[in-house]
Amino acid sequence: MEKQGSRPLGNNLRSYFSKPENLITVVFLAILIATVVIPLLTLLIGSFKVNGNQEAIWVGAEDGAWTFHHWTELLTSKEFDYASTKFWTPLWQSALMALIACAVAVLFGGVVAWFITRSDLPGKKFISTVFVFPYIMPSWSMAMFWENFFKNTQINAGMGMLQSVTGVCVPEPMVYGLFPCAMSLGLHYAPFAYILIGGILRNMDANLEEAATVLKASRFKILRKVTLPIVLPALVSTVLLVFSSSISSFTVPFFLNKSSINSGNNFISISVQMRSLINTGFTKGQGYVVAIVLMIFSIGILTLNNWFTGKRKSFTTVTGKSGQVSLVKLGGARKPLAVILTLIVTFFAIVPLFSFAMESLLEVPGDWSTITARYWLSTEAFEGSNKGDTIGILRSASMWQALGRSLLLSVCVALCAGTFGILIGYAVSKKRGSRAATMVSNLAFLPYLIPSMSFGAVYLALSYTKGFTWLDGSYFLLFLVGAIKFMPFASRTGTSAMLQLSGEIEEAAVIMGVPWWKRMTRVLFPIQKSSFMSGYLLPFISCMREMSLFVLLAASYTTLITTLLQEYSRTGLTQASNAINLLIIVVVLVIQFTVNKLTGASIDKGVGG
Repeated sequence: MEKQGSRPLGNNLRSYFSKPENLITVVFLAILIATVVIPLLTLLIGSFKVNGNQEAIWVGAEDGAWTFHHWTELLTSKEFDYASTKFWTPLWQSALMALIACAVAVLFGGVVAWFITRSDLPGKKFISTVFVFPYIMPSWSMAMFWENFFKNTQINAGMGMLQSVTGVCVPEPMVYGLFPCAMSLGLHYAPFAYILIGGILRNMDANLEEAATVLKASRFKILRKVTLPIVLPALVSTVLLVFSSSISSFTVPFFLNKSSINSGNNFISISVQMRSLINTGFTKGQGYVVAIVLMIFSIGILTLNNWFTGKRKSFTTVTGKSGQVSLVKLGGARKPLAVILTLIVTFFAIVPLFSFAMESLLEVPGDWSTITARYWLSTEAFEGSNKGDTIGILRSASMWQALGRSLLLSVCVALCAGTFGILIGYAVSKKRGSRAATMVSNLAFLPYLIPSMSFGAVYLALSYTKGFTWLDGSYFLLFLVGAIKFMPFASRTGTSAMLQLSGEIEEAAVIMGVPWWKRMTRVLFPIQKSSFMSGYLLPFISCMREMSLFVLLAASYTTLITTLLQEYSRTGLTQASNAINLLIIVVVLVIQFTVNKLTGASIDKGVGG
């Protein structure tokens, strides 16, 4: 009787799992709980426990004991002004840096987007293509270019491009500290603002502005009363997303916080402080606290963004619209504006590449008579090097091993994240509206809300947990962290691509008896090849240029090309660090454009011209 009574349940399970979307949903729900939820809980628990013998001495409790010491010490301790120095001041400085970066990104990106989409500016194609370069390049590239251009001998930083050409020496706050960090981040994210705001402007119904023109409204009034309210959701999204990314940035402050002693230009970001706390065995738990605070910041900001844009869902801007966009006539200012914009865009997108090349060739920064290829080709160790094979990077075994590890890691991460993203997109599109699909979609997107440095800290805490110590410093740990961190890009791309497909396409294949795997590879994938390939390309390029995510996790035997660059910069080998930075950028751009030409996939689809 029990056997017969159990049949309906068994039949129901077989029937449920016979549908691929149900099986995929259950499998990925389990995977995401194991790889996202459990590590986050481990980090949270780690902030309330004593982590290791060194911390036990500092706290005065046994290893593994529960404690509130990390929270109270970091947030409230007044002894030696500890809480202010270690947490509140870095947090405030990072927030101010992020606000300035938002203003720069929105103003610069928004103005360029308006000229490209709403005016008769000449040279749009070139400006639009080149303007997105800083966003394709690693975020620290702009920081390194800023230092290369403005550094000078008056602040004992070597001669930069500006001083060597004009003799002008800018003060230290222009080279290192809050302002250059904010400007570098703002310029890096300006293309992001350009893409978001330009997309809205390009798709906006031209009749809206034409109606205002008929009513004799001035251009300024149309901009203030019609255009700005329409692009307001994109502006808010840009501000919130740039703020979230900037406040937790590690790489830019790492390169531009080299203020001299007693200069009064003391700047340290909250992410750099977090790394310092975690790397010090006595304060690892306090580093976990900072990671949790940054996660709360990011999740709160993204929730605010979703709430605001959700309120504007009924604000219709794309309709059966006028096909002819009424472009603003710039008149006599048309060509001068085009020249100015072209020069500005070229300066921030192309000149940095020239800067990295020249800095890697100058024995003495700024002295053009000391050009040498030794930092590329020398077989002798550099003076001051603490590594036996720190020789010309093209002859360095360490460099080629690090580049090989980075390429292999990026390929593996892209294959995993891209495939998982397609499968999640398939399941979510088939089961949209169901609780399970919504949970999988949200969990897959959650790593995006967590700052890279904090996400690395999540898995660092996990690797110190009993039963998971085998992960510590391993290559598999880097792969796991990269695949989960970059899965949101692929999952959203996969979901969007699947939602664009009519259900009748797959239904026809089902009627013909085509198995599911063949429907995916022979029917669905070819139709949305460009979108799916973008889901593979973005994780690859993001992983290839990532430093913040791996800086806490990479051991000496798992050094990546980005962590090697950081090591060269830390030890003062600026020529070698510039050479590696240029190499990374070239590799990323070559792969990006090659894949784009072969498949049509791209991460830098601008608003055109």
